[in-house]
Amino acid sequence: MSERRLGKPIGFYLGKPIYDFVVQSGKKYVFDRLAECDREGCPLDQLNKDELLFAPGLIYKQS
Repeated sequence: MSERRLGKPIGFYLGKPIYDFVVQSGKKYVFDRLAECDREGCPLDQLNKDELLFAPGLIYKQS
């Protein structure tokens, strides 16, 4: 199981913290932007290859 490390909270979105960075599977990702979501969810086609989407709609880009 991969370990996840979280950076410092830099704000909140929909009641959840936005962390300045996330380390997932040994790779560091920095907060980039909010995802465009609707009632059905957040379409994954808005992500680039080097990006991850975390609930509730936060996009992190590999640094």
